[in-house]
Amino acid sequence: MIRKLYISADIEGICGIVDWKETNVDEAQGAYFREEMTQEVAAVCEAANESGVEEIFVKDAHGSGRNMDPSKLPENVRIMRAWTNDPWSMMAGIDASFGGAVYVGYHSAGGSDGNPLAHTMDTTNVHVLINGELTSEFRLNALTAASVGVPSLLVAGDRLLCESAASTVPGILSVPVSEGRGNASISIHPRLARRQIADAMRKALDSPAPLPGMPDRFELSILYRQHNMAHKASFFPGARKIGPLEVAFETKEWFEVIRFLYFVL
Repeated sequence: MIRKLYISADIEGICGIVDWKETNVDEAQGAYFREEMTQEVAAVCEAANESGVEEIFVKDAHGSGRNMDPSKLPENVRIMRAWTNDPWSMMAGIDASFGGAVYVGYHSAGGSDGNPLAHTMDTTNVHVLINGELTSEFRLNALTAASVGVPSLLVAGDRLLCESAASTVPGILSVPVSEGRGNASISIHPRLARRQIADAMRKALDSPAPLPGMPDRFELSILYRQHNMAHKASFFPGARKIGPLEVAFETKEWFEVIRFLYFVL
């Protein structure tokens, strides 16, 4: 039985969202989607509580880190708002004491077409590759969880992200709430999205996916949109410039992966 749950919440994969202004805490039109983000996280929390989870930790992991309304979450939730400014980033606060990790509002990787807002970590890059594979924030964060022994149970977001999640975490449950189509998005009804997320959470707690295997070595490549960003990143210890827009980095340690990304993205 899982007693302690970690939730990382983003916004670009929340049901119905389609425009960058809708992701911005300073934009009035973003208020609806911050509420939807809160409600989707609340659906996970309530289903987890019904299944016997005792402690829930939520990382508000989008933009300013000040998106959700904590008063609308259950009382056994602790929430981390804003940023720790360290390599743990969207997974700040996770450690081996957690029985599982959940990802809400997640989106397709930069360099893919599954979401009008597809990106990886920021919009300064076209894509991030790890061992030749297009890498989403979900993949990064699921491997970060695995690096401290925490299995990933559930991801909710756009369809392409959900379909690709099993390549990182075989057996993970997913809830696709939207599907990108060019610069548009087709979403299910938000109430249905919350019900499906809650149902999937209950199932995931009954039969959690095993830890994913960690590669023996990590070969990273970042393709930037501007050459000056590649020039700057090439000065990170161990990084090398392999083209006017591209920088590579290799390591055997996962923490060195997230430290590199923290400083160059």
